[in-house]
Amino acid sequence: MTPCISQVTTLPGSFADDAADYPAGGCRALEVWLTKLEQHLEAVSAEDTLLALTDRGLKLVAAGYQGGLLLSQGEQRKAHFEHFKRRLALCERFAIPTLLLVADFARAPEASDLARAVVSLAQAAQWAAGFGVRIALEFRGADAFCASLDTAVTLVEQCGEPNAGICLDVFHFYKGSSKTEDLERLTPANLFHVQVCDVAGVPRELMTDSDRVMPGDGDFRLQPVIQRLNEIGYAGPVSLELMNPILWSLKATQVTELGMAALSRLLT
Repeated sequence: MTPCISQVTTLPGSFADDAADYPAGGCRALEVWLTKLEQHLEAVSAEDTLLALTDRGLKLVAAGYQGGLLLSQGEQRKAHFEHFKRRLALCERFAIPTLLLVADFARAPEASDLARAVVSLAQAAQWAAGFGVRIALEFRGADAFCASLDTAVTLVEQCGEPNAGICLDVFHFYKGSSKTEDLERLTPANLFHVQVCDVAGVPRELMTDSDRVMPGDGDFRLQPVIQRLNEIGYAGPVSLELMNPILWSLKATQVTELGMAALSRLLT
């Protein structure tokens, strides 16, 4: 498994800041926050950016995130797919192998939504394949649609595209209706990306992204997840993803050092 850190963990910093601070803090694998990269490229060329990443030994292992593809219709759907294609081109340019995709923020789902989502996911995967990119569907524990690991795996299976898989975020796994036995549905073929964190002393119904803390500092039972990753021989990224305003106020190198130490304890 490859320990990495999501740029949302150091959200106030720019892409250039992170590209300097992450290696200084011991991190060589980066989950890109695409908005940061897009803003960076307004002032710095792709060629110079790639050169800087190479010089610092940084690898971009995944990019987050794309929404709006599964349930949107009409002009809204067209706009979301155009945005998606631009981001696929960006992933191809920077050799980012996996683009994270989230289900739409939706009303209470109807039966027709499942069929629409399967078709849209298949189309998104087909577009991504043309750019040499995989898409990893992330469920969201508090959403009205695709709120559990079980549903996400079902959508991926029914879409039938080999480059469509799962992003497992342990925050949403424990916040939502997912069950430990759902981990049995993860395989080497369908698990593309893993995001980890912890939460301390907050009930599931009340916890929010800002409550995320370092793995091992909270109440999540993370060992069943790691055990399953080991059972299936998962060799992909395990990304620290924290949206904690307290951590955002610290130096990025300090956060990176703490994060890499927490990932090392978790994975060994």
